[in-house]
Amino acid sequence: MTEASEKTEPDFRSGFVAVAGRPNTGKSTLVNALCGGKVAIVSDRPQTTRRAVRGIRTTGEYQMVFVDTPGIHKPRTLLGERLNSLARGTLSEGDIGVLVVDAAAGVGPGDAFVSAWVLEACPGALAVVNKVDVASRDDVAKALADVAELGDFDEYVPLSAATGTGVDLLAGLLAERLPEGPAFYPDEMRTDTPLDVQVAEVIREKLISAVTDELPHSVAVVVENMSRRDDGLFEIEARVLVERDSQKGIVIGKGGAVLRDAGTAARQELEPMLGGRVYLDLRVSVEKDWQRRPRFLQRLGF
Repeated sequence: MTEASEKTEPDFRSGFVAVAGRPNTGKSTLVNALCGGKVAIVSDRPQTTRRAVRGIRTTGEYQMVFVDTPGIHKPRTLLGERLNSLARGTLSEGDIGVLVVDAAAGVGPGDAFVSAWVLEACPGALAVVNKVDVASRDDVAKALADVAELGDFDEYVPLSAATGTGVDLLAGLLAERLPEGPAFYPDEMRTDTPLDVQVAEVIREKLISAVTDELPHSVAVVVENMSRRDDGLFEIEARVLVERDSQKGIVIGKGGAVLRDAGTAARQELEPMLGGRVYLDLRVSVEKDWQRRPRFLQRLGF
């Protein structure tokens, strides 16, 4: 194992890259692509990311720590306000900023709002026009022109985080801008997110993909116990939180089908991640209006 402290060569570079944008522009997919594997959950539902997830890319010449921020949006709940505050605070800590816009959806007022935050916190930031694989050439050209009107970015990079097109080009441009310094993490480390949080997020991702559009922002997952038996089996107890009784029925599904299918999908991803078989005990409970309750949000880490 190579310890982070060993990378102290004068020409080694390291730094933090804050990735920001409106909800659903593909920030998490981009961070995963840059890190060479999954560090953040992904969904086509907006505002899926709720934490500043750190993903790490290490080579012989540099280490970049990417921080995937929650999508900046007009908040309707206390949780939304705190996610915006988290995103803005994360931007201020970055050595380099990256604004991500959606080529297929086009550049709008929300992008202008986020770009002002990015450029204020990280002068010389880069602008990424994502999803070129699903946008027409005209749409990509228009998005590049429109994002150039938002502010003075150092570079404008069209790419597809989903297919990988242009991702290495972006990584190279970012590496050139890193300050000299030692690595922060060991070479093999891909994320510093605590394991129980990673497990909870995988479960939440599978639930989001299994339920209706009305539910994602009302679902939270807390891992209450995780242990490994002598025979190698991981026993995980997790509580799924919703805000209303009607949502509890949606999450459980007819005959428990939704919860069962989400649990199966979560186990299939967790087992290779944890390196062993998983027994997953999911329980659903109602915490009325949890997104608006300051003390409960604090308990959840927001």
